[in-house]
Amino acid sequence: MYMLNENFTKNAILRIGGVTRASNILGVSNGAVHSWIKKRRVTNIDFARKLAELSGIPVEKIRPVR
Repeated sequence: MYMLNENFTKNAILRIGGVTRASNILGVSNGAVHSWIKKRRVTNIDFARKLAELSGIPVEKIRPVR
């Protein structure tokens, strides 16, 4: 069961090995990944889809529509 205030972006990043590993796999900076965690969403749909695929967390949770 998912908690209402759960940070799915952070969970997805942790599932694939952390910030450094996620940034290396996705080809972005560590700062970009930390920004996603802080915002609680991945703004770029391509990165969101790849992160969802790698982590097993639905893209709708990683990139929610506001």
